[in-house]
Amino acid sequence: MALGLAALAGAATAPLDPPVRFAAHASGPEAKPDAARQRAALSRKPERGDDSCRWANDRECDEPDIGTGACALGTDLSDCRAMRAGDDDSCRWANDGECDEPRFGTGACVNGTDVSDCGDIARLRFRDDSCTHAFNGLCDEREEGGTGLCARRTDRTDCVGRERPLTINDHFFGRDDRVRVDAAQTPWAQVGLLRLASGETCTATLIGEDVVVTAAHCIHGDLGVDARGAFTAASTRAGGPFTADVIAYFTDPQFTYARFMGGDSVDGRDWALLRLDRPLGATIGYLRVRNALGGPGRTASRPALYQAGYGWDTGDLLAANIECQVLEVFRDNTFTHACDTTRGDSGSALIVRDGDAYVVAGVDSNFRSNAGRAGEVAFLYIAVSAGAFERYVEDFAAGRIGRSIRASPRVRK
Repeated sequence: MALGLAALAGAATAPLDPPVRFAAHASGPEAKPDAARQRAALSRKPERGDDSCRWANDRECDEPDIGTGACALGTDLSDCRAMRAGDDDSCRWANDGECDEPRFGTGACVNGTDVSDCGDIARLRFRDDSCTHAFNGLCDEREEGGTGLCARRTDRTDCVGRERPLTINDHFFGRDDRVRVDAAQTPWAQVGLLRLASGETCTATLIGEDVVVTAAHCIHGDLGVDARGAFTAASTRAGGPFTADVIAYFTDPQFTYARFMGGDSVDGRDWALLRLDRPLGATIGYLRVRNALGGPGRTASRPALYQAGYGWDTGDLLAANIECQVLEVFRDNTFTHACDTTRGDSGSALIVRDGDAYVVAGVDSNFRSNAGRAGEVAFLYIAVSAGAFERYVEDFAAGRIGRSIRASPRVRK
């Protein structure tokens, strides 16, 4: 299989993901009016300013009229300069075939300085689907002629559309097919947000009264293993949200972060079992684990997948894929799928229906370039099959395996 290029772990507050190679791809003619209006607005703004904002020089424009709004107007001059001038290729990493702007790309370049590699993304910069009314099929941003129920730039999919340029570090199948689901209902109630003491976030799923499964790279890093964190699920269920601290973990002993980031040799070992200090599953239920996808190869007979996660672009709201496809199963306990996932979805369960029940058939891991296979999708989503960790669940739940940790009070907020 091809080289594993980037883990999907981490929300907007987490360290930026490693570089990912993209092919240049324009966003289409529908983006031109937005870009034109933006440039016209910028031409009326003062050109002078300073870098007095605490967030200045972080490569991301934070002024309110064109950026994130974290800084006052005129206090993030260096990060906003290129956008105000109309975008250019002044970054040293421009024209290397890789989008390097923040959020959508690697973050190695300042906003607006890698235009050739990032394509025409003016309509998507600083936009997300964090509004509670997102994915309802109706634009709710007043600035876009909508109802006004959503704040500016928080109803991206409904106001801008579902098509996504393939040049950005977001959704790589060209269209975002996610929907909002009810976090009070099974199997979505068992899917939760894993907020780690490091500041990163992943998605995890209850597979026992006090056990969740996620991706190993979520708790592994350059400095070693740190599983301290809190798991929160069923935010809309009566009595919720339900939160517990992580107190123990178990991963494949051959998994290391360096090997994971350096190639694909341990992709099938990218799973982690975490024990909680409260039996949340006894209250809100949990899903069983079963290797339900069959043997290696491609076949149309694979069961449909259900996936949900807390991506970087949906805030604290759960977004899901309904009946997306398994593409191919491999001998190293990995498989590829067509569910739209992004940063923060790492560790989310790939779920299949088993009669009236749902079972965890795998966990989301990373994405890879698919440049070697002509005529197919440009990128592949990689997941770890339940066959890699199913046999360990019972022993871990019983306390016979695993490593205990001291919970960190920093993660409770």
